[in-house]
Amino acid sequence: MGAIDLHARPSKDFDAKLAQTQQLLRRAAGEFAPVKQASSLGAEDVVITHLINSLGLDIPVFVLETGMLHDETLALLERTQAASRAPVEVYRPVNESVIQFVAREGKEAMYRSIELRKACCGIRKMEPLERALSGQKAWITGLRREQSNARADVPQVDTSDVKRVKLNPLADWTWGDVWHYIGAHGVDYNPLHDQFYPSIGCAACTRAISLGEDFRAGRWWWEDEAAKECGLHVKHEEKAAA
Repeated sequence: MGAIDLHARPSKDFDAKLAQTQQLLRRAAGEFAPVKQASSLGAEDVVITHLINSLGLDIPVFVLETGMLHDETLALLERTQAASRAPVEVYRPVNESVIQFVAREGKEAMYRSIELRKACCGIRKMEPLERALSGQKAWITGLRREQSNARADVPQVDTSDVKRVKLNPLADWTWGDVWHYIGAHGVDYNPLHDQFYPSIGCAACTRAISLGEDFRAGRWWWEDEAAKECGLHVKHEEKAAA
């Protein structure tokens, strides 16, 4: 049984949620331009890319190709680039930085400490993200309140970062809403979702989850729950405190 069969259960007010999401994406293309969508090619992100394309919006999409993604994710990236009306840009880490880090700390440094794991994320995700967002007034993410306790208060329009606005058009969608949309519109998605990977990142830092586990339990599973962010979506005030 695939992810669509397992999860596609829309909320009673799904149509209203969809209309609100479409309205925010139209605003993004006008009021918040220049703007880009950050896509991990996860279920939420493929929904947003599909909406951008179906609405004919001039919103580029970018993917952070960390050098450690699953083969299934890389294959979906190729298919998305081929099929998307909106341009799909790929940002990679600085090769020399990766080489030096691996030479100094080893290929499995992320398992040794939170500091080393976050250093790896810094090289493979945070630095490329800054390049991807250079000159942008806003960016679009697939964050949902249901994903974790740390994201329970995610707003649709987040102005907490003085550098740029973060737009979260699926903030109030449920997992059932996401899969209902994917199934109803035949959206191409990562087959790892069919293997119980609800949240997909780098191969070394992602595993399948078991029945009853938290949605993001498969991400950095060896760490404390409070540490489970790479830095891309840490609240602005938390960054300042750190």
